[in-house]
Amino acid sequence: MDSPQIVQFVDDAVCAKTGKHLNNLQRKIIAGILNRKKYSDVAETYGYSSQHVKKASHELLQMLSEVFGEPVKKSNLESVLERHINQNITTLGNKNNQKIIGISYINNCSNPSTPTPDESQQETPDLQEESKNQTKIETIDKLRQFGLSDEQIAEALDIPLEQVKQVDLEE
Repeated sequence: MDSPQIVQFVDDAVCAKTGKHLNNLQRKIIAGILNRKKYSDVAETYGYSSQHVKKASHELLQMLSEVFGEPVKKSNLESVLERHINQNITTLGNKNNQKIIGISYINNCSNPSTPTPDESQQETPDLQEESKNQTKIETIDKLRQFGLSDEQIAEALDIPLEQVKQVDLEE
């Protein structure tokens, strides 16, 4: 999985536990940690103060510790997420020599990929929509790699089959 998919996984897990989505800064902090960036680099890149990013990171890691039920620090975030992602993707069996993959994560959020706005910086609706579409395309491609049919993907992501089939056309 790449960063946008991992950030989306975290957002889904946080929303399932808290009922709230990650805000834009929290998403950027997670991506920064996964890309081995320092908090000061994240702050500089996105126009925040280093102190603000450090404080927000501390609060985020505390929240993730509660969500995942184990201590989460900057140094172990990647391994914690890897474990939880792997727990949620399981091989269910073989049917006609095709592996069937089950995703046991259930998202109870009403709007799964809309981050909670961070008051200090807003993304434009176009960037949010582009990011959401890119995440869907990457998720669909990943699920195809696991051997799921377009019908299974549409059902798992709760989107129309035509939208799944369009992903081939858009690339």
